Amino acid sequence: MTSRIHDHSKKSKLLLAAAFAAVAVSLASCGTTDHKLKTASIPKFSKPISEMNATELASASDAVGAAYAKDPSNRDAGLNYADLLRMTGKSDQALAVMQQVVIHHPDDQQVLAAFGKAQAAAGDLQAALNTIRRAQTPDRPDWKLTSAEGAILDQLGRPDEARLKYREALDLAPNEPSVLSNMGMSYLLTKDLRTAETYLKKAVAQPNADSGVRQNLALVVGLQGRYQEAENIARQELSPAQADANIQYLRSMMSQQGSWGALKKQG
Repeated sequence: MTSRIHDHSKKSKLLLAAAFAAVAVSLASCGTTDHKLKTASIPKFSKPISEMNATELASASDAVGAAYAKDPSNRDAGLNYADLLRMTGKSDQALAVMQQVVIHHPDDQQVLAAFGKAQAAAGDLQAALNTIRRAQTPDRPDWKLTSAEGAILDQLGRPDEARLKYREALDLAPNEPSVLSNMGMSYLLTKDLRTAETYLKKAVAQPNADSGVRQNLALVVGLQGRYQEAENIARQELSPAQADANIQYLRSMMSQQGSWGALKKQG
């Protein structure tokens, strides 16, 4: 009997870890970088990097990396190169780039925010929290940094503190969809799926909500067993290839040990 209980607990932890992995990018994506390549010295592309597929991201990373290599002190080249590295799964390299950028721009708020973001992506959460707090200016608080602090606190397993930060961010930027989305995903991590859906629906209703917010809503809807509705949401504003990739991933997660049903029962 004890063995079965232990096995169930282990599966529950694995399930929650899988759900957390699916939303980690969302929770860590509230820094101040806008994902648009800037300055004349950096190659220009026909679309934002957030809309690129894997092949396009790899090509963009090589091009911006070459610009960064020519001038490691170039702030924007470093910021954009680190962003691209993170998006292609090279978190350790992104952190190394940001360490160099910080050396050249130690008091730049956006650089510090991006450095904290890189630290979080590389798994150094406490250092990331310290960096984000250092970047914040108490007399002129930045809602993006406040939300980022909440995201890191969520990853540290401190949801109550995280949600206080999201509320502070919403006071500074009412109805900001990225903050509402972070709040929703915070509730997902504690398995309160109904509250998570409430925040994510409110986020999606905002005119400046992006596709990432809709994908988070699709995930939470799918977790509750409403698979067709989740697929319909996932297909909005994405290319067919991107939507199919998202749905394939969603289905693969659903097939793991009866994932969604088990999580729903625990919630």
